[in-house]
Amino acid sequence: MKYDISKLLLDLKYNFKDINILNTALTHSSYVNEHNLKDGISNERLEFLGDAVLDLIIGEYFFLKYGDTSEGTLSKYRALVVDEESLYEVGLKLSIGDYMKFGRGEKKLGGKNKKSILADCLEAIIGAIFLDSGYEDTKRVVLDIFNSKLLEVGRQKLIKDYKSKLQEIFQKNNNYSIEYILYDEKGPDNGKTFYSKVLVDGEVLGRGKGSTKKTSEQMAAKDALIVLGEVNV
Repeated sequence: MKYDISKLLLDLKYNFKDINILNTALTHSSYVNEHNLKDGISNERLEFLGDAVLDLIIGEYFFLKYGDTSEGTLSKYRALVVDEESLYEVGLKLSIGDYMKFGRGEKKLGGKNKKSILADCLEAIIGAIFLDSGYEDTKRVVLDIFNSKLLEVGRQKLIKDYKSKLQEIFQKNNNYSIEYILYDEKGPDNGKTFYSKVLVDGEVLGRGKGSTKKTSEQMAAKDALIVLGEVNV
């Protein structure tokens, strides 16, 4: 654990009134168990709160930004931002695993790099900011650290759902199996490019790349639709 959390505060662009709340957000349950500390000292309760606050902030953002969009589509947009993969990527960018307190066992198992642990900790940090300052400050921080994810969804809004279109075509023609495979990824953790291919009955029909796995799959589906003559280049 890094005991100097000044870099984390700079990255969050937020200064805690009560730094103990942040310390709790950075404390994994394995540390509490190993040191026989009382319940409530780990970040689990803050994670619960942060999860709800994050859903509200991102939900409000899309509700106000896309006023002509249905509830179902808004839910899909929100899910793209608040799913575990997205939280993990933001957590990696903030290096929050380096600031966490773990029990020795979890530390040896590489807890600071585990997807679920980083995602949960990020939610706990969001919950901590909410307790420390309230909704508006939390919203400012969340919209800032998730900015690239929100922009990604904005770009995807302009992209047709090529995967669904491809699925529809093959559903009309008996029961073909469609599979998406991530076959490569390049670049640093905070700026990776993902490469996917789509297989129909085991044969590669299209390939695509993107800044997220989901986008690369959509681009692979688009490539397949181009091959089938369903989409213009």
